[in-house]
Amino acid sequence: MIEHSVYFSLGANIGHREDTIARAIELIGERVGTVTAQSSLLETAPWGFTSSHPFLNACICCSTRLSPFEVLAVTQQIERELGRTTKSVKGVYHDRTIDIDILLYDDLHLEDERLQIPHPHMKERDFVMVPLREIYPNY
Repeated sequence: MIEHSVYFSLGANIGHREDTIARAIELIGERVGTVTAQSSLLETAPWGFTSSHPFLNACICCSTRLSPFEVLAVTQQIERELGRTTKSVKGVYHDRTIDIDILLYDDLHLEDERLQIPHPHMKERDFVMVPLREIYPNY
């Protein structure tokens, strides 16, 4: 089977943020594939909404045999297990225990109502691009 490189952005702004991100990375490693790179944590202000709770953000790279939609299903399940009860819809954002976004999957370009790769807003967000460039400097 072919191994694919998938890059994720992780963010948390409520609860035990550092522990939640660490657990999300552990679960991704168990269920998606081997984590091959991990950025440092970056604390940032909320983006797109007002909150008194700052975010911790990170990016990771994972080697996987799963399809993009299988990766999506697994990461959404991990989010639920880690306490995420609502998803952002149509640009309305909220505090969250964890957010796992698929940024890149090899050099795939995918436009689907459930999933867009590359992530459509990643280049607008320093909290994504700073940790991503730490682990993928040529991007």
